[in-house]
Amino acid sequence: MSQAFELPSELTIYSALDTRDALLAWLSATGAGDDQPLALMASRVSEVDGAGLQMLTALTRLDRPWHLVEPSAALTQACATLGLSDWLTQHGVMA
Repeated sequence: MSQAFELPSELTIYSALDTRDALLAWLSATGAGDDQPLALMASRVSEVDGAGLQMLTALTRLDRPWHLVEPSAALTQACATLGLSDWLTQHGVMA
């Protein structure tokens, strides 16, 4: 996949559903195959809560490889706080 999906600055209960819908629409529009890795640009995420992290963890159900690109300090800290640092590393965090 030539470009990454840009996560919003707010990844919270107030935006998780809209973000999921936008991501699914983006996947349909790009026409990328299921075997192509999904890249999520996460550098702009400045606010994140449990709902936002739940939306991200649900991506595992897509049965397609994915990774975060340039995760923000806020996202990295939220993962650490909830004990998801290993999960974050598992999904090939890309700098």
